[in-house]
Amino acid sequence: MTGDRPDVPPRGDRPGAPPRDGPGLPPAEQAAAFVNEVEGHLLAHAERERARREAEALCARLPWLTGAQAEDVTRHYTEQRLDLTRELLRATIARAAELRGEYEARYTGLRRSLLKRHAACAATVLACAAAVSTVPTALTR
Repeated sequence: MTGDRPDVPPRGDRPGAPPRDGPGLPPAEQAAAFVNEVEGHLLAHAERERARREAEALCARLPWLTGAQAEDVTRHYTEQRLDLTRELLRATIARAAELRGEYEARYTGLRRSLLKRHAACAATVLACAAAVSTVPTALTR
């Protein structure tokens, strides 16, 4: 869906998009990027076909349309449906980025809290060990 409109930059040029295949990527990441790219094209093609089928079903319910009118309605419906799909995908991507940021912030806070608790526990254990080691010394005097 990205290569068919001039206002939509190619996948690797969009902000937040995964990098394009390149010599700097390990082979496994290149393969994963290729698979993701192919999957995107297949999903876009399936969505385009679904929109076209819906448009044709709509035109079939309007028997008074001429052939040219039906083609025009099909074209407009398909374009609008694909635009709507793009907007929904963009909104989903934006929300996913927001959630990722929220979860990362929460995870960082939890990690920091856990580290503080472990440090406090370790300090308590050290203090107890120091106290226990001084008790026999104090008792022998």
